[in-house]
Amino acid sequence: MQEQYRTVARAGTHETEINRSRFLCALAPAASEREAQEFVARVRKEHPTATHNCYAYVIGADASVQKASDDGEPGGTAGVPMLQMLIRREVRYTAAVVTRYYGGVKLGAGGLIRAYGGVVGETLDALGTVTRQRFRLATVTVDHQRAGRLENDLRATGRTVREVRYGETVTIGIGLPDADLASFRAWLADTTAGTAVLELGGEAFI
Repeated sequence: MQEQYRTVARAGTHETEINRSRFLCALAPAASEREAQEFVARVRKEHPTATHNCYAYVIGADASVQKASDDGEPGGTAGVPMLQMLIRREVRYTAAVVTRYYGGVKLGAGGLIRAYGGVVGETLDALGTVTRQRFRLATVTVDHQRAGRLENDLRATGRTVREVRYGETVTIGIGLPDADLASFRAWLADTTAGTAVLELGGEAFI
């Protein structure tokens, strides 16, 4: 199972001009195929007079969903190089739309492949990427007396603290790599003199 994946840091656009044709690339994170399709539809609506609105998206930490469209460009010259750029950069859960306004000069198949793939790469460089790691979600329940120090210790040792809830006891939600579970149990018992209770939940990418 995939332990981590990379995705685009934020939604945004980047434009380049090649032989008088304008290529506008819009990139956005997409948590599902439906989100990716909605993003594509939104960009198309923003550019109704464009010559082409080609797209590609990759969904799933293991890239299980991959779709691409040439939107009228010669087969394999637009959507596929866009998709290949996302895959080559190991980017997941990301949708890309490249809007082309034709400038009157034909680029040929090779030129189109370089243009569509290249503008996606440039946009990834401009927007940046973030890496999401697979974590086991867990909760630590501890008494009020130890809670403040424990929370500080968790943050100081680089643990991912997701939330802190105060009631009769204090519940701290955390994320842990599976490989760290055994050592974390030992650390927690030592830090709280065995008074803290650790409960494991599901998994998430953080």
